[in-house]
Amino acid sequence: MGDDDYDEERRRQGYTVDEALSTMGFGNFQGFALCFGGTGWFADAMEISLLSFIGPALKSEWLISPNEESFLSSAIFGGMFIGACESSEMKLILTQWRMGIQCVTMITSGAGLLSAFSPDYKSLVILRFFVGFGAVGGHVFHSWFLEFIPRSNRGAWMLVISGFWVIGELLEASLAWAHCHPKIRYLFMKGRTNEAIRVLEKVAIINRKELPTGNLVSDQQRIRIDEENVTSEETHLLSSNEKNTTSIQTCLKSLLGLFSPDLLTTTLLLLLLSFAYTFAYYGLQLMISALSSGQSDCHTLNSIFSENVPKDSLYIDVFITYIAELPGLVLAAILVDRLGRKLSIEILTMMAVILILPMLSHQSGTVTIALLVGARTFHSAAFSTLAIYAKEVYPTSIRGSGSGLVTAFGKIGGVICPLVAVGLVRGCHQTLAVIMFGIIILISGIGVIFFRFEMKGRALSDFTSDTK
Repeated sequence: MGDDDYDEERRRQGYTVDEALSTMGFGNFQGFALCFGGTGWFADAMEISLLSFIGPALKSEWLISPNEESFLSSAIFGGMFIGACESSEMKLILTQWRMGIQCVTMITSGAGLLSAFSPDYKSLVILRFFVGFGAVGGHVFHSWFLEFIPRSNRGAWMLVISGFWVIGELLEASLAWAHCHPKIRYLFMKGRTNEAIRVLEKVAIINRKELPTGNLVSDQQRIRIDEENVTSEETHLLSSNEKNTTSIQTCLKSLLGLFSPDLLTTTLLLLLLSFAYTFAYYGLQLMISALSSGQSDCHTLNSIFSENVPKDSLYIDVFITYIAELPGLVLAAILVDRLGRKLSIEILTMMAVILILPMLSHQSGTVTIALLVGARTFHSAAFSTLAIYAKEVYPTSIRGSGSGLVTAFGKIGGVICPLVAVGLVRGCHQTLAVIMFGIIILISGIGVIFFRFEMKGRALSDFTSDTK
């Protein structure tokens, strides 16, 4: 009798989105979502890969200067910065995924194709700017996938999606029409409860599971629930007046939420760390490219990296660098749901610092490249974990704006790093570049300590008040 009373009480109280996802687990639906959401990362990864080859190739073919080579990379990151600012507003049209994703795909693929036929340097810079503008939209896919993952292994699966570097971007448009579904929390937060329930029912059918009994309720409603049944009116989380606010008012409200007392420290830390991790992530890769190409003004470096090194060493080194990121992601996936986000980032970041330290003294070309690749392996894993944390820590009401702002601010580091990293290596200042990246990575690791919240096993919040 006691069990029957308990079941009846649970039915009366209803269930939350997190409880529904935990009940259904990770199944076929999440597998489809993983494949689709992972394609959004392809453009960003591919463009960063091309940065390693375009600069050295143009330096030889078009005889561009080191400053022009650096500016080409900065133009791409400049496009990413603008694109990240704009894509933060994609949360306003998340129920129109097919249109939004196809627009991003068309901009990126169109500008990328046209850039292959660029007649001169100026047109190439302009087209690569638009490539960066479209490619950065991948962070929206990350936020979308996040909302379908049960909390128990959320961190590991978010790192799995970060490993989708080889899926073709052209698959995005075709997959979008078949497998893209609106964000559950976004629909529910907007008061569109029936639509949210339909999405959950579709997840349950595909996963061959059943939804919990009762009505779908918010965490706040669960806390305030009394002896009366929850009416359908109470599931509408926004008043009619709030629904009619303009996009400008919504944007301002989101920005104010990001810098509210409960999230101010977190937002400021994320902005600074996003800048630092982005700067070091791309900087290490550009260092590898600059050293492997042998196109330096320093005769000492040229002699070190040209002796017994094949002509295609640049491509081999860069290929190894990207392959080496996979073990880092696997390690991060193992750690993140066991040790937590903060400690995982700390460990991975400190490992990167340890591998950078030997480069303060003279090393052979092979050892230097190996140390840089190893450092980037751990640093990229820490960076991916930080990106997950940045999406988890913000409530649904401002998650799109928060992740967009953090991504955009990080791209400023991407704009600056080619001018600094390539310039230092080309100008025979390798040790100074190593010291700079070592200090930035070390400070980044220390900064993670000051995050207020640990998201391991913690439910995603829907409102700013839930983050206390």
